[in-house]
Amino acid sequence: MQARMKNPAFVLPDVTKGVGTLSKAIAAGGVPEGLMEIIALRASQINGCSVCVHGHVLNARKAGESEERIAAVGAWREAPFFTDAERAALSLAEHATRLADRSDDAVPDALWNELTAHFEEKELAAIILLLGMINMFNRLNAIVREPAGTTW
Repeated sequence: MQARMKNPAFVLPDVTKGVGTLSKAIAAGGVPEGLMEIIALRASQINGCSVCVHGHVLNARKAGESEERIAAVGAWREAPFFTDAERAALSLAEHATRLADRSDDAVPDALWNELTAHFEEKELAAIILLLGMINMFNRLNAIVREPAGTTW
């Protein structure tokens, strides 16, 4: 597969700068890099973004995540490799990514309570912003048909 065009974030230089600034701010939220990659991987799997799935697998490895955990992200509910905090974050990734699939509250109170039991406000802000950013990139990549292995 060949991309229809250069990734829009690289076409407009100010976007690249803005994404860099946003990424730096998200990283300052204090959530371990491996968990952030697993969260982004799950959203990218749901959205079918091959370039992001590929990139987040590579980044998760670099962050020290095991092959076992990376391979189980798509079936995290059934896998014994994730903590309660990670499960809450993965559930949020699914809820935030599948907004249109919900007929009720986008993030139920029970999930929010679980998240706040495990993460401080700064960490939650980082996770939420990461989910917004990865979902944006998944959509950009789908539109331009960005193939795996091209932008990482």
